[in-house]
Amino acid sequence: MSAAIRGVRGSILVVDDTPANLGVLVDYLGQHDYKVLVSRDGEGALEQARLAKPDVILLDVMMPGMDGYECCRRLKDDDELREIPVIFMTALDATKDKVQGFEVGAVDFVTKPIQHEEVLARVEAHLTIRKLQRELQEANRELEERVTERTQELTDALAEVKRLKSRLESDNVYLREEIEREHDFQEIVRCSESMQRVLEKVTQVASTDATVLVLGETGTGKELIARALHQAGSRKARPLVKVNCAALPVNLIESELFGHERGAFTGALSRRIGRFELADGGTILLDEIGDLPLELQAKFLRVLQEGEIERLGSSRSIPVDVRVIAATNRDLSAAIRDGTFREDLYYRLNVFPVEVPPLRERPEDIPILAEHFLRTCGTKLGKKLDRIPPKVLSLLEGYSWPGNIRELQNVIERAIILSTGPELQLEETLVAESPPTEAVDGTLEDVERRHILRVLEASDWIIEGKRAAATRLGLNPSTLRSRMEKLGIKKARRD
Repeated sequence: MSAAIRGVRGSILVVDDTPANLGVLVDYLGQHDYKVLVSRDGEGALEQARLAKPDVILLDVMMPGMDGYECCRRLKDDDELREIPVIFMTALDATKDKVQGFEVGAVDFVTKPIQHEEVLARVEAHLTIRKLQRELQEANRELEERVTERTQELTDALAEVKRLKSRLESDNVYLREEIEREHDFQEIVRCSESMQRVLEKVTQVASTDATVLVLGETGTGKELIARALHQAGSRKARPLVKVNCAALPVNLIESELFGHERGAFTGALSRRIGRFELADGGTILLDEIGDLPLELQAKFLRVLQEGEIERLGSSRSIPVDVRVIAATNRDLSAAIRDGTFREDLYYRLNVFPVEVPPLRERPEDIPILAEHFLRTCGTKLGKKLDRIPPKVLSLLEGYSWPGNIRELQNVIERAIILSTGPELQLEETLVAESPPTEAVDGTLEDVERRHILRVLEASDWIIEGKRAAATRLGLNPSTLRSRMEKLGIKKARRD
């Protein structure tokens, strides 16, 4: 307990093997408002010091057993006790005795017979010195903390400057990879009238900054349409930043979108720029917007309405100039009725809807898409196949493709790997996995649920791996798990 709490000036441990000396010092020092502890030997002194942590120790040199020198040496070897000042009490007056005392760590001597006024003066002097040392240590500690904080602020500022410099010079590596991908109008393989109409709508809206909502089933190429919109617009020199709302953990989406300040939450060790800031001047693609948590939809609506964001842990608004493209395979009208999607956000997003038709509604695109994937996947895999036989094309055209273009690409890639001759060889079990008549029955979510279930069962409910369900569906494992949760897909228990 500190001296301030006790209401006394400090605590003193007096160590002497003579009871008379102890009694006199206890009475005298007690009269001057000091708390006095006593011990008659070195071992007891060490124990008392560890328990009470006195402010100063008066230590007799000549004691039976452990003498004062050894006791002082042990005090100074203890990390918790070494700062306590030790004043020796001794009748020895030789210089060598005093030198030995200072060598073991004493700060002062008083000579026996004890002069009370001298003891009090030396005790008060060393208590004052210790108080000043403590104040200096505290001041140094506070200064170090301020220096550390200021250094971190300067480090953060320097990091921010470096980030901005990198962005101005060559954009972020992530953004560069995104913008340099070769998906544009020329890369959208199509010959059907329905896809031609889609691209006509893209051409109409690309040159504006209007918000676009791209609708379509999983795997229909919604991201390609978004990239085409960006590349055909006035912002093509700036980044196209993609955010998959279904793949990000719920607790990280807000930080990913809007960024955070240092200390905003556990683990936020430095400031982070969010995707909206990275996309400033360019375009942001919010894929799977229907999976955006309801609590974040209001914040996203504010960005659309006011063009401002706030990083987590900050109250400062940051203006952003971003063209928004949203994409989803969900029925947002049904989500509004279910209370999982805000109606006002839907109307802000649905300024210019573009619906990408499923592959089963444009079968005339299947041969040209298959030929395209034969070339691109063959090059990637280091295998060159000459052509796709009519029998294989017939199988491809007769399949319903619930996984759409992504599923077709995966099937072609797998077939290239398995093919042993110059022609593409295809597993004929493909058609049996999903009859066309069944695939088109029911709502979009019904079709998706049935298809995912079929693939899961065919994969023995293994989600990750080369031949697992996520790979066969052309999805990230985290995205597949998210879709399973939203569609209520669970493995049936077997009794």
